[in-house]
Amino acid sequence: MDVRSISDGRSWKRGAGALAFALLCIVIVALVHRQGALDGLNEGLMMGAGRLRDSGGGQHFTTIMQFASTVGGTGGRLLLLGGALALLLWSGRRRAAVWLAATMAGGTLLNLLLKQIFSAPRPDLLPHLDIVHSYSFPSGHAAGNMMFFGALAMLAGRWPAYAAAGAVIALIGVSRVWLGVHWPSDVLAGWIEGIGWLALCARWMPRASQQRAGRGR
Repeated sequence: MDVRSISDGRSWKRGAGALAFALLCIVIVALVHRQGALDGLNEGLMMGAGRLRDSGGGQHFTTIMQFASTVGGTGGRLLLLGGALALLLWSGRRRAAVWLAATMAGGTLLNLLLKQIFSAPRPDLLPHLDIVHSYSFPSGHAAGNMMFFGALAMLAGRWPAYAAAGAVIALIGVSRVWLGVHWPSDVLAGWIEGIGWLALCARWMPRASQQRAGRGR
């Protein structure tokens, strides 16, 4: 085994360890929530969102939150993913496109599996301002957009991209609580899931010099 293969093996172990730690944190959040220890925080934040919704300018913020939630939903995210893949392929970054597609496909399956495992009902503290049919924990919006926008920032590799991704991820996550369809702990767990998955996928993200398949051949 050469030095590079040893390094790659250690890298994979670090990535797998990060994902395992993230999953452990998600389990802990779920258990603490089911024991009622997060009720004060969850209900306090959601009731605060409810009061803001009913305030004078709340309607305008609700429109923004609904737009953010739509953009970050499955349909909106698929459209954005399609556009990102097309742009990567057009610019010759084929390996980056394959990595992004595989990252999102695997991450989506992971979230669906976790939702089925925990089978958590949606909160009913506030009237829902979005139509939802799936389980609540962990939030698919939070996890999916952490994975998508986080992956785009990783491919860009510049701090403005990370800052922009963080702002969009935060807005979409907060929108789910504002609309009454997720507890804050659902969103937190989704973010943790997304970070853990990205930590694993980062281990096989193509380097900038490798992203153009066949370049230089």
